[in-house]
Amino acid sequence: MNEEYLAQARQKVSDVRMFIVGVSRRAAELAKGARPLVKLSFEEETEKDFLNIALKEVAEGKVVIKSNN
Repeated sequence: MNEEYLAQARQKVSDVRMFIVGVSRRAAELAKGARPLVKLSFEEETEKDFLNIALKEVAEGKVVIKSNN
């Protein structure tokens, strides 16, 4: 797991549980074939680490995690 992406993404969401659920759901979508919303380096593209891609998307504000309330 990319610690830099994790730290940046974690700042965007105040509730830890919502953060975990939101990032894991997005990683699952990517694993099922969803296109990444961020530009990937060659290394990131070949690794196919969906969790890191999801964290990067949250960190860059491309995916917003918010409560249902």
